[in-house]
Amino acid sequence: MKTINADRMHFKTLNDTVREAAASEKNITIDNCMGQRYIAAGLSNTTIKINGTPGNALGAYLNGAGIEVYGNVQDAVGDTMNDGRITVFGSAGDALGYAMRGGRIYVKGNAGYRTGIHMKEYRDKVPVIVLGGSAGSFLGEYMAGGVIIVLGLDTNVPIVGNFTGTGMHGGKIFLRTDTLPKNLPEQVSAHDAEKEDMDEAYEILKEYTEIFSMDLKAVMSAHYYVLKPNAKNPYKRMYTPN
Repeated sequence: MKTINADRMHFKTLNDTVREAAASEKNITIDNCMGQRYIAAGLSNTTIKINGTPGNALGAYLNGAGIEVYGNVQDAVGDTMNDGRITVFGSAGDALGYAMRGGRIYVKGNAGYRTGIHMKEYRDKVPVIVLGGSAGSFLGEYMAGGVIIVLGLDTNVPIVGNFTGTGMHGGKIFLRTDTLPKNLPEQVSAHDAEKEDMDEAYEILKEYTEIFSMDLKAVMSAHYYVLKPNAKNPYKRMYTPN
């Protein structure tokens, strides 16, 4: 296992060091991380443990690597991520999972604006984002595929902000709440989660609760709403043929 002390290290130097280590090491630990950008961009077949607060675009274009962050993360984590898993034992900034097209992002705490914007899926590539706390406005904006689950645990603010699902034309959003959010756009439909929906969520939440040592039964037992594109969604005609 390779351990890198990132204290006062320039982000380019850190990334060069990580890539060099990843050529021969399967497990890398980064200590004293403080705002360095682009960590693990495009990496595969490596597990990286980060102690501290990585900067923007952590795991951008990730292609199968695993990242564990013991702290908070900044904006654009998992940007255009293709595969792998990013686990955050804190909270996340804006644009989490921007345009991600595969893999999973698990956040124990909250996330900022535009989580899951432009998420998409293709065949067996179904990206997943799970937030333990709340999400800011424009959750799932222009979402074209994948699954987002927001649990609303340990938070005193609304589970989501305004305009959830704006421009949504694919995918599914689970909200663990008794109250639908305000300002849902017309192209989004909402219904109480049915058994089929919860069966889909079960496998995801089982892994999530195991990672964060949570009670799966308690997490699953609450009421969930499911948000999907409206069948008469005008955005679908803009992005798909026929």
